[in-house]
Parts: sequence; C-alpha cells; structure tokens
Amino acid sequence: METSSKGLLTQVTQFWNLLDDLAESDPEGYEKFIQQQLKEGKQLCADPEPQLCLQTRILKPKEKILFINLCQWTRIPAPQSATHPVPLTVGKPEDTTETSDAYTIIDVAYNPDVLQAAEKNQVKKNQLIQMAMKCIEEQFQFTLSHSYHITKFRIKGSIQRMKQNLMGIQTDSIDLREKMRRELTLGQIRSSTMSNPDHFPQLLLRKDQVSGKAVCLIEEISSTEIQVEIKIPAYELKIVHDHNEKPLKTELKVELPGINSVSLCDLSVSEDDLLIEVSEKYRLHLNLPKPIDTEMTTAKFIKENSTLIITMPLV
Repeated sequence: METSSKGLLTQVTQFWNLLDDLAESDPEGYEKFIQQQLKEGKQLCADPEPQLCLQTRILKPKEKILFINLCQWTRIPAPQSATHPVPLTVGKPEDTTETSDAYTIIDVAYNPDVLQAAEKNQVKKNQLIQMAMKCIEEQFQFTLSHSYHITKFRIKGSIQRMKQNLMGIQTDSIDLREKMRRELTLGQIRSSTMSNPDHFPQLLLRKDQVSGKAVCLIEEISSTEIQVEIKIPAYELKIVHDHNEKPLKTELKVELPGINSVSLCDLSVSEDDLLIEVSEKYRLHLNLPKPIDTEMTTAKFIKENSTLIITMPLV
C-alpha cells in the first residue's frame, strides 16, 4: 500500500510538471488543452434529459405495455456523417406496477444533435424510433408491436430513476469527475505535448463504467439496416361541421396505392393522435386537431381507389 501511494504521488508530481512545462513552452497549446478537458468533462458529467415518451407493447416473451423514454445525452457521440451508424445507448428494462396496471419502462438515449435534427422531420423521427425499437428487440430478445403513439408526457417514471438507469450509478456513488480525472494518464499528456501538439487527449470512461451489468453498451446500428421503403401516404384531414358551424367529427382520407385489402392496414387511434401502418409500405402518424371519441371511431376501405376513410366523432 505504501509503495502504491508513493508511485501515485510520483505520477501526480510528473503530471503537474508536464502541465507546467506546457504552460511555459506553449501557452496557447496549454490553454487549448485545458479548455478541451473542461469541455469533455462537462459533456461526460452532464445528465441525460427526457425528450419524448412512446407507448407500445411487448408481444413476446410476455405481452405487456411498454413505455420507451427517448432522451438526449451529450455523453452519446454524434454520428461521424450521414452515412455512418447512429450511436445510442439502451437502459435495462424496469417492470412497474401501478394499481392493476403492469408495464415496462426502457430508457434510450441519443446525442442531442441527432434528436434535434429529427424534431421537425417526421421521417427522421420515425427512423430513430424504429432504430430504438429494433435495438431493444435485439438486446433483450423481445418482440415488439411496431405500432406506437407519442404520449402527452415527456417521460414515464421519475427523472431520477431514468438518470440512474442510464448512468448506471447511484446518487451516493463516487463522484464521476473524480473517476474521469484518474483516467487522464501521463501517456496521454506526453503524446499531446511531444508527438502532436494539436491533438489533445480525450477523457474516457473506464471499461467498468460502460460494460458492466448496470449500463448497456453504446449500440451502433447502421441507419441503412432499417431504411426500408416506408412512405408517408397522401392524405386529407378535415373537421366536419353541422349547419350551425358546430364541429361534429374529424374525417381523414388516406390514399394507399398498391393496397387492395383492409387486412393489410394496422390502425391505432387515441384521443389526440392516430397511427396508420400498412404492410411495411406506408406509415402515417398525425396529431389530431381536436380530441375524438375512440369508441365511436369507424374506418372503411374503398378498394376501387385504394382509399382508407376514418371517421372520428369529437368528444
């Protein structure tokens, strides 16, 4: 123990000497190095933040309601380019029971830039959702229903639970910043000052922080793996009024060229949104302008022009 302490003290002394030398010989490089470490440290210390919550179902091995919390987290790297895989991390499933309702929660995190880019693009958002669901299926051997709807709340469960799940640490654990400081080795400092002054070492999590049972590894799933030809069909959404201009119902007409049977259409309707999935060819998710009566909602398919008509009385 004494020998180990002396060795650590020697390394710390050498570390500070190297920093002093760098500050004297290359003040600009020293400043860049410090700023880089502060930036990296801030990103690694940042907490994941909830973005949106999906509700779907686990079909196998046991049918159950599933909530997927999509979160943004600066610790997750952004893809190198549009053609590179999109990194994400998946937390472990957590089963919860409220009164008579049992459900599972899974937290999924992307880089903030990835989620923000998809916020105003429904196709990109759907691709990220499908990637998350595909990753969950592969990682936990689940079979999921790919019909889902976005809930009104941004997160299912508490934010503290989500942070602990994704970060894999408890609030009383050793300070993460202390752990990261230990990872900054003398070899990294030397390489940055001797071989390539423009390349600064990165602070990385130790292997036991990212590969243990408490935290799932970052999964890289190529976007080309799930880019099937799913199109958003042409549609017309309108509110029908009575003779007194009182709104009665919402009517949706969806054109589905190439579809000749209603059995190929999967329709999910909630009070405020609607999802149509058709034989892996079409997908349409809409937020409805007014709350509707789901029990009185009807749908009919006209084969002659491949049109699906959904009538939704208002509440």
